[in-house]
Amino acid sequence: MKASEKEVSLGRRLAAITLDWLACYAIVAAISGGLGQMTPERSPIILALFFAEVAILTALSGASLGQRIFGLRVVSFHDGGAITPIQALIRTIFLCLVVTAITYDENGRGIHERISKTVLIRTPWKS
Repeated sequence: MKASEKEVSLGRRLAAITLDWLACYAIVAAISGGLGQMTPERSPIILALFFAEVAILTALSGASLGQRIFGLRVVSFHDGGAITPIQALIRTIFLCLVVTAITYDENGRGIHERISKTVLIRTPWKS
């Protein structure tokens, strides 16, 4: 991996996670009968769907929906290769805790990335 590949702006990260959250919100709203039926009690359902979406897609394809659209990929920090399903699960658990996702080290990695030994890189997707 080149050093430039590792650099993912905070804006791109936020855009990807916002898209993931909005997609989950839209699904829960549609199942609930529309936006008018959305109440604070639906928040745990949205979070559960968000958790499942991010964990499953990251484990299977290396990126969530939002990350894929914004040209990002989660890779192993040590070798730049594919991550394991356990790494995806650990990363997603700590991502959902929020504080670990917004606290960065000198390399621009969140605590959730350090704990799971992963890194988010900007990369073109190959077909």
